[in-house]
Amino acid sequence: QVQLVESGGGLVQPGGSLRLSCAASGIIFRINTMAWYRQAPGKERELVAAITSGGNTNYAASVKGRFTISRDNGKSTMYLQMNSLKPEDTADYYCNAGVTDPWSRSYDYWGQGTQVTVSS
Repeated sequence: QVQLVESGGGLVQPGGSLRLSCAASGIIFRINTMAWYRQAPGKERELVAAITSGGNTNYAASVKGRFTISRDNGKSTMYLQMNSLKPEDTADYYCNAGVTDPWSRSYDYWGQGTQVTVSS
């Protein structure tokens, strides 16, 4: 079993910055692709950014140039640096990770979410 724990959410003014973290723990042989998703009230969950184990990244068009995804494989932790935040970035942000265990079984895990509110 693997746990993903997000942190770093909160209330920030438009134009401000936040840094989200997602720490993985449990029985892990390898963490494959990790990603951040978000879900605003009344909307479907959407992909924000993803990063492979080798460091390749991709971003939603709406955040490209403002958000930066990164990971520290030694700490089993992923980050999302969010700059120039806009009110439309307000959402619950979820961490997602594909994990392979020591028996070569792969599973998809989700964190519990952290709330980001961008408002003056």
